Amino acid sequence: MTDSSTRIEPLDLALLLGSRLCHDLVSPLGAISNGVELMQMGGAPMAVAQGPEMQLVADAVEAARARIQTFRMAFGRSGEEQRISGPELARLIRDMGAQGRLKIELDSDGDQPRREVQMLLLALMCLESAMPWGGRVLVVRSGTGWRLVGEADRTKPEPELWSWLDGSAPDLPHPPSAKVHFALLAEAIRASGRSLTWELDERGAEISF
Repeated sequence: MTDSSTRIEPLDLALLLGSRLCHDLVSPLGAISNGVELMQMGGAPMAVAQGPEMQLVADAVEAARARIQTFRMAFGRSGEEQRISGPELARLIRDMGAQGRLKIELDSDGDQPRREVQMLLLALMCLESAMPWGGRVLVVRSGTGWRLVGEADRTKPEPELWSWLDGSAPDLPHPPSAKVHFALLAEAIRASGRSLTWELDERGAEISF
């Protein structure tokens, strides 16, 4: 029988699993990227190395690497004292915008606690779910908190998912795997001792924490 003091909390176990998966996937993608680069530098016939097919592979690998880095930050385990530099945060936000249909503007500088960055990325994923047809998001660091304001021509209301963020509905259904960020953000907010507010209407959404 396992002593209760040696057990890992379910959320921490899930985050450790996320870190492991992302870590193991980054290495082979890096190897593929290096191989493509070598072929483009002369390791393959010119027609192949400089052709649209090779560029398509290179772009796909780079997009996958950027996506995994985002997942690693959002779904991986973060230490109490870890911090993310301003340029790294800006890159994460830029890559996230490039991978989807949202145009994201970051109004913040300086380094930030990794746990806050994790919650920030999860919140952006929630806004992506609310605005699947595209839109604009302004991310502002305000005092000790964050405010994310999204605008779009139309939104996708999913109240059963948004209710996870404040526990406003009893007996919430489990979110589908593609929308697990709602439950993860709710748990991260709870674990940090913070509070979160949100608004959603037909032309946009807002999250503050």
